[in-house]
Formats: sequence, C-alpha cells, structure tokens
Amino acid sequence: MNFLQITSLLIVLAGGFGAINYLFLKLPSAIGILVVSLLASFGLLALDLVWPALNIADTVRGIVTGIDFSEALLEGMLGLLLFAGALHVKLSDLRAEWITVFLMATLGIALSTIIVGFGFSWLTGMPLLLALVFGALISPTDPVAVLGVLREADLPKTLETKIAGESLFNDGVGYVVFLVLVGLAFPGDAHGADTSSPLAGAALLFVQEALGGAVLGLVLGWLTFRVMRRIDDYSLEVLLTLGLAFGGYELAVWLHVSAPIMAVCAGLLIGDVGTAKGMSEITRQYVEGFWKLIDEILNAVLFLLIGFEVFAVAFSGDVILTGIATIFIALLARLVAVAVPISLLRPFRTFSQGVTPIMTWGGLKGGISVALALSLPESEWKPVILTCTYIVVVFSIIVQGLTVAPLANRVGRAPDLV
Repeated sequence: MNFLQITSLLIVLAGGFGAINYLFLKLPSAIGILVVSLLASFGLLALDLVWPALNIADTVRGIVTGIDFSEALLEGMLGLLLFAGALHVKLSDLRAEWITVFLMATLGIALSTIIVGFGFSWLTGMPLLLALVFGALISPTDPVAVLGVLREADLPKTLETKIAGESLFNDGVGYVVFLVLVGLAFPGDAHGADTSSPLAGAALLFVQEALGGAVLGLVLGWLTFRVMRRIDDYSLEVLLTLGLAFGGYELAVWLHVSAPIMAVCAGLLIGDVGTAKGMSEITRQYVEGFWKLIDEILNAVLFLLIGFEVFAVAFSGDVILTGIATIFIALLARLVAVAVPISLLRPFRTFSQGVTPIMTWGGLKGGISVALALSLPESEWKPVILTCTYIVVVFSIIVQGLTVAPLANRVGRAPDLV
C-alpha cells in the first residue's frame, strides 16, 4: 500500500471507530478509539485461529508493520501534537509553577529512570544499562494522553498547569535521556554519542539536544511572531503556525537538537505572546480552532495505531506476567518522581494532599513510549522491552485514563489546593 492508501485507511478507521465509540461505548474519544481498535485487533486474531486458511493475522500484521509507527510518530505527528498542546498552556500560568515543573521534568525523570531500570533488570535479568534504556522510554508521561484526560477533569488551574507543563517538558527531557542511554548501551548506533569518550559524549549530547532544542524553538517562535504582527490575514497566519510546527521540527532533527523541546518552546511562545500581541481576535479564534482540530484528528489516528500495534508485539505467558509486574514498577517509580520534588518544595510552599495521588495516577504513558521501544536497535531483549512497554501503555491509557478524572474530582477539591 502506498502512503495515500495507508493514510486514507487510517482516517476511515479512525472515523468509523470514533463513531462506534460515540454511539455505543461513550468513552472519552481517544480512549474509546483505542478500546475499539484493540477489540477489532483481538477479534481478527480470534478469527484467524478459527479459520487459519484465511491468513488474516499475517495480512494485517504485514500492513501494520509496513507502517513505521516509530517514524510516523517521532518524525511526523509528534511535532504537531506537542505544538498543539503547548499552544494552550499560558506562560504566565507556567511561570508561577516553573520550579515544580522543572524538578518533575528533570529530577523526576532521573529518579523514575533509575527505579524502573533497576527494577526491570532485577525482574528480567536484563543488563542494567539496557534496563535503564527501558526506564528512560517508559518514564515520561505522554502529553497527548495527559492533555486529553485534562479536558475531561475539572481541575483547579494551578494543578492543571503543573500536570500539563510537566507532561510537555518531561517528554522532551525523557527523549533526550533515552538518546543518551541508547548511545551508551549500543555504541556505534546512529543515535549514539561519541564512543571515544562515552560519558563525555553523553553529557555533550544531553546539553546539545536539550538546550539546543529550547533555543531553536524560542528563536523560530519569536521570528514567526514578528512576521505575524505585520500581517492581518487569518488563513496566512494559520499557515505560518503550521509551517513553524512542521519546518521547525524537521530543522531540529537536521540540526541534531531536541525536536520535541523545540516544538514545546515554540508552541508556548506563540500560544502566549503570539496570541496576545500578534493576532487579531478572528485570527486567534481560527488558530485555536485549527490546532484543536489537528490535535483531535491526530489523537484519533495515534490511538488507533496503538491499538493495532498489538500485531507487532510478541506475546507469551511469561512476558505477559513480566509486563503486569512492570506496571507496578512503573507506578512506584512515578510515585517517587512526583513525591520527591513535592517533598523538596514543601518547606517553601503549600500543597494539597490531592496533588501527589492525582499527579501519580495521572502520569499516563502513551504512543511515544511505544515508538521509542520500536526504534531500538535489534537485540535479544527488544521483544521483551516492546511487549512490556505495550502492556504498560495500554493499562495506563485505559485503566488510569478512565479513572483519573473521577479521582481528581474527588481528592482535588480541597480549597487550599495550589
């Protein structure tokens, strides 16, 4: 199948599954599409067992594996999704919560990576460095999933800003940590650092990716803003934001700086300074409406793809049990990643008791973790990593995603929540 045929098929399926969810399941849109996609996948696998002569599983598996999920997300959809998410987070709100967001996106990611890495190595016997790679890819919360859930939960603004800001930035930081660890675990790989001095190369790669991505995003966002100030044409200004998201992301990849961090920084600047000082009211409405629609459509396609990726995962009894155990390791790591930064900040500010459970349970994993697992170089441990990643992600999106809003509304109503 060519690109146009694959794209058409995905959009038709996403629309059809979305309609099924809307009419019958009535779950949140993205989660409902994932559930219907999983049910369809398992239905096809069951049909293949009943009538093996139809060869349905192999045919669908060929189509699914023909779609490079990792490349489609990391090199295509991710930039648009992060840019769209960042557009709706105001810098003024984020500035008030920046210390909490910073600690959770840096110290939190580091703690979670270490805990998951050591736990997964103990659980599977996997070499520690490779287990740390798994820790890095499973630790970031997925902004696509998290921001989708936030729409369903009526949270206080300050708590919503913490969760949204952390999910946007720890995704970029986690991706950089993943690249650094892959460079150490697989010397000579294309992602890797300078093998003549691995630690120095890893440190340089981290600084180059993280700082370079932030600077590039702010520079490109500022230049786009300056151009938009001189224009009063909503269709052209929407096109400029689309060019910023697409072109900036690809430029970041070409310059070997963090494209996710670039997209977040550019989106934050356009969403705050750009909408306030560079757009008319009608342009602001069109830009927000356009990116909300892009976000919804890509979310639907992404969660559809996650559901069908079951055909790319090798399931066996032992690995499934390992995946279930990994869920608890990932939740423990998430709890520590949230609790430690909050504990460090408690002497200086007040937090409600609801912050820790909400941010722990609301730290959803998503397609980014699956894409990173698929992008790993081939090794004897890759099938185990991929299967456990998939199990954690599906549990996170469906179970945590469906219960975090009621949890938040129950424990996050305290009047002193800040």
